Amino acid sequence: MRKYLNTLYVTTQGAYLNKDGECVVVSVNRETRLRVPIHTLDGVVCFGNVMCSPFLMHHCADNGVLLSFMSERGRFLARAQGPVSGNVLLRREQYRVADDEGAAVAIARATVLAKTANSRSVLQRSVRDHGDQPDTQAAVLRLGRLMEAARDAATLDGLRGTEGDAGRVYFSVFDNLVTAQKEEFVFERRSRRPPLDRINALLSFLYTLLAHDCTSALEAVVLVPQVGFLHRDRPGRPSLALDLMEEFRAMFVDRLVLSLINLRQVAADGFVQRESGAVEMTDETRKAVLVAYQKRKQEELTHPFIGEKAPLGTCFHLQALLLARHLRGDLDGYPPFIWK
Repeated sequence: MRKYLNTLYVTTQGAYLNKDGECVVVSVNRETRLRVPIHTLDGVVCFGNVMCSPFLMHHCADNGVLLSFMSERGRFLARAQGPVSGNVLLRREQYRVADDEGAAVAIARATVLAKTANSRSVLQRSVRDHGDQPDTQAAVLRLGRLMEAARDAATLDGLRGTEGDAGRVYFSVFDNLVTAQKEEFVFERRSRRPPLDRINALLSFLYTLLAHDCTSALEAVVLVPQVGFLHRDRPGRPSLALDLMEEFRAMFVDRLVLSLINLRQVAADGFVQRESGAVEMTDETRKAVLVAYQKRKQEELTHPFIGEKAPLGTCFHLQALLLARHLRGDLDGYPPFIWK
């Protein structure tokens, strides 16, 4: 199993990254600000005007460190990686299963069940912690029925429809989970490109970080992030990483967003609205969110399948490993991550 490693986020505009021995060096105006051994990293994410030397890019590729580039506001731009190596038989089996609807449905069903169950658990915890919430309780019951529908679904289209219904039910009561700064942080519906309110800005930014980590986890076990089972193939889209993300959206990202708001770790003045209507985080808020994301990855929990305690950040890698074992035939089915 891959050891829990850190992601280096570089947000300072004009920063320059280069290789010095076995270290990644971050400099600003020719002054060294940070030096990190390459073996402690599994990813480097650069935001905006951040430059990397070709020698560092080569070094990252040789050490399996995923190097991603985002816009200053967090929109994914590009990814650099080295030559693909490893078990070609595993990758061929991944393609075969993706082309076989019956086999793909079994994995996609596990993904949808985990997403729906984890969304339901987040709502149940809110009802338990904050008392009478009729709308939220009704959503919990509806999600329970959708879990049954997912178990009975025999086609990918049917599963996708159930997954979409579950998302609509869940987000229809998401605003109930905000218990502080209610006037400043209002959620009406999910908006993506662009996010149209502060909560959507937080969700979209953190989902981008989660996609990076899930992509890194899949590549570490030699699976192809672009070939998924639930999400359709589309040029430039990491469909399998999006599949893996579904298990972690509610229990990891959504709960982190709620904590940031309800514990007042972010404030309304940490966001700006552009002429287009898009809402974006300020540099200070973005840095606070990155720190909170990295800390949340270090929190320990008991993995539901393995039964051992592990940092949350390793669970992406554990799930990727379990999926690879299933595709190799070592496991009869794929055990999704269901949070309890």
